[in-house]
Amino acid sequence: MISTDTDTTNLEQIRPVFPFTAIVGQDEMKLALILNVIDPKIGGVMIMGDRGTGKSTTVRALVDLLPEIESIEDDPFNSDPHDLELMSKEVREKIQKKESLSIIKKKISMVDLPLGATEDRVCGTIDIEKALTQGVKAFEPGLLAKANRGILYVDEVNLLDDHLVDVLLDSAASGWNTVEREGISISHPARFILVGSGNPEEGECRPQLLDRFGMHAQIGTVKEPHLRVQIVEQRADFDASPLKFRNIYKQSQEQLANQIIKARELLPEVQIDYDFRIKISQICGELDVDGLRGDLVTNRASKALAAFYGHTNVNEKDIFKVIPLSLRHRLRKDPLESIDSGDKVREAFKRVFGYN
Repeated sequence: MISTDTDTTNLEQIRPVFPFTAIVGQDEMKLALILNVIDPKIGGVMIMGDRGTGKSTTVRALVDLLPEIESIEDDPFNSDPHDLELMSKEVREKIQKKESLSIIKKKISMVDLPLGATEDRVCGTIDIEKALTQGVKAFEPGLLAKANRGILYVDEVNLLDDHLVDVLLDSAASGWNTVEREGISISHPARFILVGSGNPEEGECRPQLLDRFGMHAQIGTVKEPHLRVQIVEQRADFDASPLKFRNIYKQSQEQLANQIIKARELLPEVQIDYDFRIKISQICGELDVDGLRGDLVTNRASKALAAFYGHTNVNEKDIFKVIPLSLRHRLRKDPLESIDSGDKVREAFKRVFGYN
């Protein structure tokens, strides 16, 4: 068994990641990502913005901050040793037979889904020949298996093939991936945080896909000259000496990672007043938000933010900060309409909460 520390060191030597805490601006995007790590049930985040605004860099920088989880050793599905819904059939059978299982701690994984990926690469494949000749269900797991209990990142998600979009939607909705070939069927858990990024100039996402993302972050190009200079200098320093640059931000990275771990531990204790929940639903009703996902995500994101700040009761400021991220992409009824910047949601919040 290779320790996590060794894995991380090797990763840094091969391909160092830009530190999350070194990223200038883009607070909305960073907040949405952090909240999803604190509570994966928020349902992921869609990040839309101009080219060269650091979307991919920020998402990949998140890998340093991901906490450890318990998993079954040598299990390709990252099975949870305690949750039946998050473990593979093989692990469940071993538990039922009371066989001993080796439990390890590993970092939450981040899996990249390339634009040109095939359905077999994403879902996995069944070896039909072995199944017919040996009577064995030989399954080669795909990216969805690797992403179970982790993060599935799709860059340029708005350019993804429609068929793959349908596969992702099905898995995201059910938490399971089913592969069927020639009458043979294999299912495994596939519950992941779906993170997508894209440039709206290259095409909008289908409304069905947008609705599957718990939160929507809009980012723009930094306009202030001194901030632009700071970003350029940081990138130059990182490219010149990545490990030296990472060491500068080591302390702030550790502080943020610890804050996320404490927030995850505190989350079950966080409460949101019934009156606040009524007002959130009132806002969703006034804005004509379809379904109840908007209500659920706003409640969960508010509690995650409260946990991040270290308090056990959600306040109005928490809700005000997350509600535009949770609702703006659910207001678009016509695919040709642009997504609201969040102003409409904030105005509705101020009316309902009497908030200035």
